[in-house]
Amino acid sequence: MFNNKTILVTGGTGSFGKKFVAIVLKEFKPKKIIIFSRDELKQFEMAQQFAAHEEILRFFIGDVRDRERLNRAFHKVDYVVHAAALKQVPAMEYNPSEAVKTNIIGAMNIIDAAISSKVKAIIALSTDKACNPVNLYGATKLCSDKLFVAANSYSGDAETRFSVVRYGNVFGSRGSVVPFFKERAKQGGELPITDPRMTRFWITLEQGVRFVIKSFERMRGGEIFVPKIPSMKVIDLAKAIAPGTKTKTIGIRPGEKVHEVMISSDDAKKTKELDDCYVIQPAFQWWSNENHAEGKSVSEDFYYSSNTNNQWLTVPQLQEMLKE
Repeated sequence: MFNNKTILVTGGTGSFGKKFVAIVLKEFKPKKIIIFSRDELKQFEMAQQFAAHEEILRFFIGDVRDRERLNRAFHKVDYVVHAAALKQVPAMEYNPSEAVKTNIIGAMNIIDAAISSKVKAIIALSTDKACNPVNLYGATKLCSDKLFVAANSYSGDAETRFSVVRYGNVFGSRGSVVPFFKERAKQGGELPITDPRMTRFWITLEQGVRFVIKSFERMRGGEIFVPKIPSMKVIDLAKAIAPGTKTKTIGIRPGEKVHEVMISSDDAKKTKELDDCYVIQPAFQWWSNENHAEGKSVSEDFYYSSNTNNQWLTVPQLQEMLKE
């Protein structure tokens, strides 16, 4: 679907953006891929990494807070992946206004620019923390999710479609606890565990990218796509990364949950289950029940939580994944 098309990735120099670009360049023949981000050094490094494709890649320095810059960047763009966000939970608890400016106002700017430029389709990356949020990061992403779903109501003649992909922690991403544990283990220190009961959903970067691409193929506009992915206890994660290393319980940080939920029971009545994911459908009159007719409705008391998940990663399985 990306052949001879122009794609733009906000926050494109991040872990997701680099993996997305690598897969798209390998498996499609895009006309152009635009990397939109704030850090010129990361853009320079990414340009070196993909130097063989310099005729396809374009690098735009800009911030999603800047609507005029977005309007320029979105000119003649077909598809957008909105990956830009401020996402470190403790940092956002202490810098709430910055999270609002990027994650909420930035989302509004993205939507306006996409409609003005008549972008065909856009997917925003969300997080498990947006479901029943207890921290500011999750609350801002919940607002963003609702903005993107509602945008389908007023895209008008542009016919731009907006959807959301929501998933959990990502192995290999810069913000993941995995590199932190690895570095701490090298130093010979104890691994800090906030709570030994803590569980999280986990997905690899490649799985995340491929799920987003597949979501572009089947989106109607208005869905929140949630992949079926395994859970793991954080204490088991520590054992897999640094066998034999001592751990120390330090207590839950500001804004943290013991377990994460990606679909609440409140959303169950509008959720369909597909083979590889769940689809939370929008509660709007324009939505047709014929969309994703291949899916089946979940039970009214259904909820998708990391501690009641039916898929679990074992320590040996994770150790194999870390070798890849």
